[in-house]
Amino acid sequence: MIRERIVVEQDSARRVNLHHVARIVRSYVRHHEIRPDQLVALIVEVHRALSGLETGAAPLALEPAVPIRQSVRRDYVVCLECGFRGHTLRRHLRVRHGLDVAAYRARWRLSPDHPVTAPAYSEQRSAISKQLGLGRRPVSREAPHPPTRRRRPRRPTTS
Repeated sequence: MIRERIVVEQDSARRVNLHHVARIVRSYVRHHEIRPDQLVALIVEVHRALSGLETGAAPLALEPAVPIRQSVRRDYVVCLECGFRGHTLRRHLRVRHGLDVAAYRARWRLSPDHPVTAPAYSEQRSAISKQLGLGRRPVSREAPHPPTRRRRPRRPTTS
């Protein structure tokens, strides 16, 4: 009986990160007064709680704020996490939800080419860039000069 209990506790110890247990206990002890004899019980209780989390209920299924097909409109895109409407979602996802675009697409099982920028906004930015001449090499009127070699200056000779 005792041997089985030890095996079960060792098995759960492999799954629980002891660093997390130590951080939780340290934080609790910092803010609460406990007797030294209560410390062991606290460590065991925190460890049990964390090991119980791993075997707990399955995670809830995600429900988007709007249907995925309605998340991309001509003038705006909608965040599936919270329903935010904007021209772009990249910064919103990073600041508000702590996600990058790849993680957002993976979380909602979106295709890699699912837009996070409104189509009209992309077209507007593209037109401005083309008008400014970005992305094109400058046209030079003269033939380019061949590169010249620079020589090192000679050392003065001493006689």
